[in-house]
Amino acid sequence: MWRLKVADGGSDPYIYSTNNFVGRQIWEFDPHYGTPEERAEVETARENFWRNRYKVKPSSDILWRMQASDGHWPAENAGPLYFLPPLVTCLYITGHLDIVFSGEYRKEILRYLYCHQNEDGGWGFHIEGHSTMFCTTLSYICMRILGEGPDGGRDNACTRGPKWIRDRGGVTSIPSWGKIWLSIFGLFDWPRSNPMPPEFWLFPSFLHMHPAKMWC
Repeated sequence: MWRLKVADGGSDPYIYSTNNFVGRQIWEFDPHYGTPEERAEVETARENFWRNRYKVKPSSDILWRMQASDGHWPAENAGPLYFLPPLVTCLYITGHLDIVFSGEYRKEILRYLYCHQNEDGGWGFHIEGHSTMFCTTLSYICMRILGEGPDGGRDNACTRGPKWIRDRGGVTSIPSWGKIWLSIFGLFDWPRSNPMPPEFWLFPSFLHMHPAKMWC
């Protein structure tokens, strides 16, 4: 079972803190944590969320119920759906996927993608958004990297995703970021990607179009 570790630096010698790790939280999987009844209760909650994910949104009182023991509210930047697939892609390309993500992490990543797939088969720019070509393509590639087959995934996720893409003319309408990732995989011709001249970094930093002023 997963458990949240709060203000814990662990034993990693490369991690340090100037405030005793206050505000830091990490999820750790412990296969022996909790009783069989507690693990069954967690699984029941997961299934309840799955069945009602299009009907009921999370309650606002979760902010009060999730306050950590040290006083802060643990949070994650999990709304945007274009963060996780590139991380998985980079680890796959560099050959570190199996080192960084154990089987339980892979299972949770896939669960996250399944739970946020829209009814039409696509994925939005964020978990509350309408389906977009960008995140639908990245999410599908992510599922395939993590071991799902072309007909795999819960509720036919890997079938519904590509259908959404094909029904809208294919991935050629994906924005620049998507074209770059597809080109890295050899699925899209580099000349068809939008050029991003590195000379932009030579502009004076006070200009509003300087890359350092852009979030993405």
